[in-house]
Amino acid sequence: MIRIFRHYISTAYLGLMLAEWVVFYLAMYWGAAVRFLYASSWYSTEEMMWASLVYSVVFILSCSFLGLYRKTLDKEEYNLLERINYSFCVAIFALVFVYYIIPELMLARSVLISAILFSFMGVLVTRYLFYRFVNLETLKRRVLVIGAGQRASKLEVVNSSYVYRGFDIVGYIALEDEMAVVANPIYLGDNCTLADIVDKEKVDEIVIAVDDRRKKLPVDDLLDIKMDGIIVMDLQTFYEREQRLVFLETMTPSWLVFSDGFVNDGSRPIVKRSFDVVASLLLLGVSWWVMLLTALAIWLESGFGAPVLYRQSRVGYRDQPFQVIKFRSMRVDAEKNGAQFAGEVDDRVTRVGKFIRKVRIDELPQLFNVLKGEMSFVGPRPERPEFVEGFEKNIPYYKERHRVKPGITGWAQLCYPYGASEEDTWQKLQYDLYYVKNYSLFLDLAIMMSTVEVVLWGRGAR
Repeated sequence: MIRIFRHYISTAYLGLMLAEWVVFYLAMYWGAAVRFLYASSWYSTEEMMWASLVYSVVFILSCSFLGLYRKTLDKEEYNLLERINYSFCVAIFALVFVYYIIPELMLARSVLISAILFSFMGVLVTRYLFYRFVNLETLKRRVLVIGAGQRASKLEVVNSSYVYRGFDIVGYIALEDEMAVVANPIYLGDNCTLADIVDKEKVDEIVIAVDDRRKKLPVDDLLDIKMDGIIVMDLQTFYEREQRLVFLETMTPSWLVFSDGFVNDGSRPIVKRSFDVVASLLLLGVSWWVMLLTALAIWLESGFGAPVLYRQSRVGYRDQPFQVIKFRSMRVDAEKNGAQFAGEVDDRVTRVGKFIRKVRIDELPQLFNVLKGEMSFVGPRPERPEFVEGFEKNIPYYKERHRVKPGITGWAQLCYPYGASEEDTWQKLQYDLYYVKNYSLFLDLAIMMSTVEVVLWGRGAR
């Protein structure tokens, strides 16, 4: 793992991205070699370099948009071949647009077709080798857990559903008078010291996961081991690194204050606001015709007297209410019985509404909320005051998500499916707090890129 602007990036997937970029870059040369196998190429070295560079950048960005370098990709949503096909289709359309704008970059169609075929085969081979070797036990970090209680037992399933898991737990150390709930806990004694276990199991990292902070930790041994180069971390840091969330069960007010995040100083607000305005204007410039067609579709279905837009009170920055604007996707009388969550099968949703929700077109009018400064492009999704009141009573630290402006898209929407219960809200809050703690322009760009995946796969749309 490496950390860029406080956001954790998997070095394994970063290496995979670099390898596939090389494949895409060389594919154009291979395509030209096939085309000019029996004749001299009429392209100069500089023309080939620029053509290969543009081609590789477009394809690598397209793969990124479709989540092919996302570590938190579950086995259930993996669908590797489908994702590759989608990413190649997106990349081809993007290349056509680039070639239309800058025709000088386009090579012969035969070269391009050959390059696409080489790229597809190259990606399949690269992916096979990656998943064949990246999960070898010798390449995984070996983690020793201090603690054998409830919190320690939950670490057994951390990342267990991911395609790539970068660590193995080699054992759990049960402290004195601690009730062990894990299988085969290790007890320290005169004949079994912490240093002995670290040497025997070739431990790379130690995670402190005790249920009761008052339990006496082997501090001297931990310091000795840390001085020998072994990483020692608390449970909060481990969850943040491995799952990109803030673990609510171990969160304390003091951690909020003293952690290396939750800052909004310097030029960050100016940069974020500038980014919001520019991104909103650009998106409005390319999506105005989509918004116009959506308005016509809503009118045709509901009648020209029915409202096209839907305004609803939401809780925003610093708990200030504002009116969010969306395309109306439900019947006009959808909330005659009061506020309620949208269900998985909701008969209040219109036929047009079902489609525009799935592809997130209903969110486009919120660009005007962004231009007004009520929302940001990226941030926690704003909730209704009726729901927020209950969440703040029942979910600890829920109020902290309002320390940044709400967004059209967000980290929780990318990492967690749509939730219509308090338990789902609890889980999503952990991702929202990760964003509030670590937000930056880099993270905003990463989330916006991955939002393409959310739209195409319909994840979280309801």
